[in-house]
Amino acid sequence: MTLDITQFYQTFFDEADELLAQMEQLLLNLDVDSPDPEDLAAIFRAAHSIKGGAATFGFTALTQTTHILESLLDRARNHELTLTKEMVDAFLETKDVLSDQLADYRASAEPDAAAAAEICAKLEQLKAASGTAAAAPAPAPAAAAAPAPAAPAAAAPEPAAAGDSAPDHVIEQAVAAAHPAAGGADAGAEGPHLKITLVGVDAKDQALLTEELSNLGRIAGREQSGGDLTLWLESDVPSDDIIAVCCFVIDESQIRISRGTAPAAAAAPGAPAAEAAAPAPAPAAAAAPQAPAQPAAAQPQQAPHAEPANAHAAHHHHDDKRPRGAAGAAGGAEGSSIRVGVEKVDQLINLVGELVITQAMLAETATAFDPALHDRLFNGMAQLERNARDLQEAVMSIRMMPMDYVFSRFPRLVRDLAGKLGKQVELVTFGQATELDKSLIERIIDPLTHLVRNSLDHGIETVDKRVAAGKDAVGQLVLSAAHHGGNIVIEVSDDGAGLNRERILAKAAKQGMQISENVSDDEVWQLIFAPGFSTAETVTDVSGRGVGMDVVKRNIQSMGGHVEISSQAGRGTTTRIVLPLTLAILDGMSVKVGSEIFILPLNFVMESLQPSMDDIYTVGNGERVVRVRGEYLPLVALHEVFSVDDARTDPTQGIVTIMETEGRRFAMLIDELVGQQQVVVKNLETNYRKVHGISAATILGDGSVALIVDVAALNRETRATHGARVGAELAIF
Repeated sequence: MTLDITQFYQTFFDEADELLAQMEQLLLNLDVDSPDPEDLAAIFRAAHSIKGGAATFGFTALTQTTHILESLLDRARNHELTLTKEMVDAFLETKDVLSDQLADYRASAEPDAAAAAEICAKLEQLKAASGTAAAAPAPAPAAAAAPAPAAPAAAAPEPAAAGDSAPDHVIEQAVAAAHPAAGGADAGAEGPHLKITLVGVDAKDQALLTEELSNLGRIAGREQSGGDLTLWLESDVPSDDIIAVCCFVIDESQIRISRGTAPAAAAAPGAPAAEAAAPAPAPAAAAAPQAPAQPAAAQPQQAPHAEPANAHAAHHHHDDKRPRGAAGAAGGAEGSSIRVGVEKVDQLINLVGELVITQAMLAETATAFDPALHDRLFNGMAQLERNARDLQEAVMSIRMMPMDYVFSRFPRLVRDLAGKLGKQVELVTFGQATELDKSLIERIIDPLTHLVRNSLDHGIETVDKRVAAGKDAVGQLVLSAAHHGGNIVIEVSDDGAGLNRERILAKAAKQGMQISENVSDDEVWQLIFAPGFSTAETVTDVSGRGVGMDVVKRNIQSMGGHVEISSQAGRGTTTRIVLPLTLAILDGMSVKVGSEIFILPLNFVMESLQPSMDDIYTVGNGERVVRVRGEYLPLVALHEVFSVDDARTDPTQGIVTIMETEGRRFAMLIDELVGQQQVVVKNLETNYRKVHGISAATILGDGSVALIVDVAALNRETRATHGARVGAELAIF
């Protein structure tokens, strides 16, 4: 049987991504003058783990780059060199190269050799400047000096005494911490083989791991005891690499490693490996006094790295800085999370959506029965509705991801760009735990990146200007996220100079825009979203081309959200993004127009009323407005938008629903309200084509299809067509 190791590629890629993100975050937070030893150890472990996995899968470029990085980090954590800002910058550049290499391997492409050579040369220069020569990537075990055979047990704690004594000590220390019951039998045991015990592993995975471990060396013995499998491996492969290989199939808590001698072929299951002095078949040869002889001869093969013993200890302890799902090394926290493909989650959500539709169909059918005569049926239907909603909420939560996934990308961006612009900026984040649907959280990254770059380039001033204005020399950029009803609100705020109203108006006039003299600030700020609009006097590689903000707005609108801006001269600017929590299932209001049923997203519906004739006005080009408590709102007749026959055209005979989106309100004329219900969103473009004024479709309880109204699009169209004002109170756009 040949093991196809490529099946574990994706697991390695995912874990390497997490480790690189963790490494970057720790490097950004590192105090160069007084680095935290725990942080340095965690950074080293991240590089070490990536190197081990890359070596296992044969990713040579990734292995070589991380090896040089790891060597420098090892010296830094052992206080053998003094960290400098230049070193941290080089480490961050290396992280970028590693990310690119990882992406290339993921795409089955060859990594950029020139970029790797350049960063490796820079690291080698730092290593040489710090007073050490570059270590060879290969462990070269044959070159290790044979230690004295005397007193092997006593030599175990000393890293320089024996090639295998330090790893034994470290391995057993880590095993004892995670598995106290396993410490006694194997601790301090010696032999020419690595004794690998796989605990609670099913037969299929045992076979896979046996095949894979056989590629790392010769399996000198095998022993099955209950559900556990013990292998004796004759190999000079570092124990770290064995851990790395196994962890792509099973959890680390299921692996126990010590040193011992393989038992005789006829040995009974469970015979202690430490009792065998040599692999000879005669049990009598296992005399205790001869035990040191074999380990001494085998010791030169057990020097896997030119690293101190605490490198292995730091790696195997797996404190809670390592992002592996488990919160710590304690067994109770192990296996608390699993990796599931997004396509499986999407399939589950689709099935739950179909269940919601089926439940609605049953509810529709049940209306034909008399509740008094079918009490149990209606009680069961009510229970089904509650369970379906609970299931839907639970499944939807699986797709939700914390905003920290997005926010964690910006410390590096802010640090690098602020340095490039010669500014001092502090990044503050709030609401990292606020959750958003995965499909949206991946699409929000680019718009937020543009807004952050704008704040750094146009908003926050240089140190001299800030001090002259009486401000703190260090500018502040704030990213925040919070839930408001069925939406998430993401804000990007800075304490910079704020937007310049006069400059924006002058630029608008220069571009031929018709702007009223008494236009409000909010409307002026919205001008920066016009295509090609920019007030920057010079174009740089950061901004100034006027091609960004309109794209930001379009992207946000395509996600069913909107953007708002507020600004104060000299105080700063806040950009507010409002998005729905998910695009899969929504609460809607069913309304009837003629013989058609439409769905209005409930989070846009403010109120419904039936106006009198005195509240209806005609303005401009025959457009109608309705007065609601002194406020004049444009009236959109849904039957006119979608060309529906037999609809009520008189607002006093129909229902006017007040909608609010993008910070503005308008009225919508419908025939009647049908009811409120939860609907499953079906993409109309995928199944049919794009329809003006419609965002999606859904299936109702009776099996018919209803269209979901794109309220934001209708609002924008209304503001464009209702250009007239009636008195001071008709500020309707």
